[in-house]
Amino acid sequence: MRRLSLISVPYLWLLALFLVPFLIVLKISLSDTALAIPPYTPTLDLSQGWAGLAQWWAGLDMENFWFLAEDNLYWKAYLSSLKIAVTSTLLTLLVGYPIAYGMTRAPDEWRPTLMMLVILPFWTSFLIRVYAWKAILSQEGLLNQLLMNIGLISEPLIILNTNLAVYIGIVYTYLPFMVLPIFAALDRLDGSLLEAAEDLGCSRLTAFWLVTMPLSKQGIIAGSFLVFIPAMGEFVIPALLGGSKTLMIGKVLWEEFFSNRDWPVASAVAVILLLLLIIPIVLFQRNEEKQREAEG
Repeated sequence: MRRLSLISVPYLWLLALFLVPFLIVLKISLSDTALAIPPYTPTLDLSQGWAGLAQWWAGLDMENFWFLAEDNLYWKAYLSSLKIAVTSTLLTLLVGYPIAYGMTRAPDEWRPTLMMLVILPFWTSFLIRVYAWKAILSQEGLLNQLLMNIGLISEPLIILNTNLAVYIGIVYTYLPFMVLPIFAALDRLDGSLLEAAEDLGCSRLTAFWLVTMPLSKQGIIAGSFLVFIPAMGEFVIPALLGGSKTLMIGKVLWEEFFSNRDWPVASAVAVILLLLLIIPIVLFQRNEEKQREAEG
């Protein structure tokens, strides 16, 4: 019973904070739009019991989901979000891996300070940090003033309200989520393996590529998921730093909920977004289990 109670805690947590909200959103996505409060009419009435459930199943239609497939706006928003999320994840990895590697190579007395510097941005509100980048990237901002003062440019660059500003905001915001898992993986690395590789004739670069990179794979994968998943549905950063041409599914979702007040369509958008994020994770976990079984 003690073991069962311990195992049940995370499952109850997932049930309360993931499965139940998902079922509520799924129910709304299968409802009809109405001029009411809330602005939808449920097609499933649980008060009628199994008879109501059977009637709902017989008349089930996927109208809202078909509407998403027929409208170019939505699938373009999904593709654009996927492109921005993948690119941002790769950029965050390129920036974060050297930082994590440098932290593991730093003297022990410097590691707490470096760790504090990585997590220091979390001490400030996320919204304030994004607003700060508006002041930095604007045409009269600090970045343009610095570049003009040192003579690199003669006129201000247009960075704000572009996809470049969105990439900068995402990389800056989610960089700690990439650095910390990679640092944890590299910190467990046995240094004698690198010494053995060098003794066998490998250069430092070859030893890094053949030993360090494969052994840090789990940290890279964990950090990539931690960056990709929130970046895929990001709303605040593209809304504040991106322009009118920045199309992301998070902005579309917000507009459907609060501007158009079309809750069923917005819920259908959310359901598809969640499935797009869950399916790769499940497939990856199954692949990892098969590899562990093959190695065992």
